[in-house]
Amino acid sequence: MFAELNITSNFSFLKGASHPEEYMSRAAALGMEAIAIADENSVSGIVRAHARSREIRRQVEERQAWEAEHGRIGPEMSREAAFSERSPALYTTPRLIPAARLVFLDAPPVTVIPETRAGWGSLCRMLSTGRLRAEKGHCDLRLSDLLDRGTGVKLILWPESLPLQSGAGDWVRTARQLMHRFAGKVHVGLSPRYDGRDAERFTALTEKARRIGLPTLASASPLMHRGSRRKLADVVTAIRYGCRVDDLGRDALPNSESRLRSEAEMRHLFKGFEEAVDRAFALSQSLNFSLDELRYEYPSEITGSETATERLRRLAYEGLAWRYPAGTSEKVHRLLKHELKLIAQLKYEPYFLTVRDIVAFARSRDILCQGRGSAANSVVCYCLGITSVSPEIGTM
Repeated sequence: MFAELNITSNFSFLKGASHPEEYMSRAAALGMEAIAIADENSVSGIVRAHARSREIRRQVEERQAWEAEHGRIGPEMSREAAFSERSPALYTTPRLIPAARLVFLDAPPVTVIPETRAGWGSLCRMLSTGRLRAEKGHCDLRLSDLLDRGTGVKLILWPESLPLQSGAGDWVRTARQLMHRFAGKVHVGLSPRYDGRDAERFTALTEKARRIGLPTLASASPLMHRGSRRKLADVVTAIRYGCRVDDLGRDALPNSESRLRSEAEMRHLFKGFEEAVDRAFALSQSLNFSLDELRYEYPSEITGSETATERLRRLAYEGLAWRYPAGTSEKVHRLLKHELKLIAQLKYEPYFLTVRDIVAFARSRDILCQGRGSAANSVVCYCLGITSVSPEIGTM
């Protein structure tokens, strides 16, 4: 088995020539178990890939259910069509592995793959740090950012991405730093250049990695899901360099080989280095984090030892005395209890507290502020000062 862990999509601006969704569909057609979208200093394309993965899973489940009932593929669905990109492989749902390839100013690139939700958080914080340092559209990252902030992640170092003029020891120095900080979680990536010297290069890198105690890992490092995208890849490269396609010279792709590869193709390309292919799959099996684990979490609004529920109740009853200095009717008391109970059931207390704080700040600066909509008939909103209309004149 093989898993591709270093895919460049078109969310690596003017570098990738295929959509994340197209990679997922192609992976399904190739029967791949897992792939990682690892764009340059970005996780922007992962959501689209995740959505396509879920769509493929639904299609596969529908087909399995149909075949279980009828014992064959539907008459409207030939086996050839079942394995096309638009209609992916019958029983294959590729698993998406979230990742990003961090391009540093002072070190070779490193693909960072979160192991856990905490790892995803650390990756996103690193990317935010790099983006905030640079002008829009750029990212200023240094190796120290990964060493200082990285947690819950596994790494693939890409020595072949170093400029030709770089000293041979540059990537080794980086590797040692990563090994010290992320013991047991670092691989050295091998990626073909299709120039007739790949075997020689793989041998040299594998030997050097062995000497420093790091395992190697194979990747096709695809820039496109199919070779037919080569012309488009050259077009986006020309745009990036601000020249005509005919003037790209050596910056143009020499062939259509930088595409997503099947296991059989990878074993052929890495003949003699098949263990690196196996390690890519083994690493993918150890990675269980999924975007499905992410949920929107509203700020807790906890202050000191007082929970959001306790704070909202306290402020509501304080507001009750403020709004009704002469006393309140039984209707208002009943409405307040009902609303607080409903808000607690829905766990909406933090939202009400946030709005209350915004309104309080606005009024402290003499900024006109007025609640609208259904809040106009809410006794909680009235007591918090969000609205200025007594709820007794209507019902929520």
